[in-house]
Amino acid sequence: MRKKILILSPHADDEVLGCGGTISKYSKEGHDIYVLVLTNANKGAPEIYSTKQISLIRKESKLANNFIGTKKLFFENLPALSLNQYPIYKISNIIKKYISNIQPEIIFIPSINDIHEDHKIIFKAAKVATRMNKISKLKKILSYEVLSETEWNENEEAFSPNYFVRLNKSDINNKIKAFLKYKSQVKKFPHPRSKEAILSLSRIRGSQVFMEYAEAFKVEKIID
Repeated sequence: MRKKILILSPHADDEVLGCGGTISKYSKEGHDIYVLVLTNANKGAPEIYSTKQISLIRKESKLANNFIGTKKLFFENLPALSLNQYPIYKISNIIKKYISNIQPEIIFIPSINDIHEDHKIIFKAAKVATRMNKISKLKKILSYEVLSETEWNENEEAFSPNYFVRLNKSDINNKIKAFLKYKSQVKKFPHPRSKEAILSLSRIRGSQVFMEYAEAFKVEKIID
């Protein structure tokens, strides 16, 4: 059965790092994948990120998402790096708008354990936006991990996945190739945002459930 899946990405590239293999797998199975990039760093920190830089990373994002199988990519302009100064109800309302228009069955959101404040805020806003207080097609809410954000968390509780998506080698190769299209964001190993680290994490998550490769998530809510 064809499903609609929405991925909330605080910044361009989070969607590939967190869910790239799953996007590859689900898109090949015929499901409709929608990615919403919520922030624009030029709006929140123009002294650090120029409009030219944002234009570049958005071009990279389009290339990456087109390659990996995303059906439609959306951009909002919330102020990255200053998101803690922005009313959370407005962020929730933006997310609600997309949920209402897309009517997804599954939503992927960033982890509350991420060290980046923007990720925490999007997590909280998404939880508000997905409250079950009306008829909805939404059946599953999962939070994802992002290399260089989730493992550097400042809480005693680490990201502890309890939902695993089995992936094959082609899905991992697609994830790596998609991330490499974010040329401005790729780092050399041993940096976590490297192709070697992406491959290693997929093997570690796979080994936790006796699979060769996997992406791991935390269940926030499942309705049967």
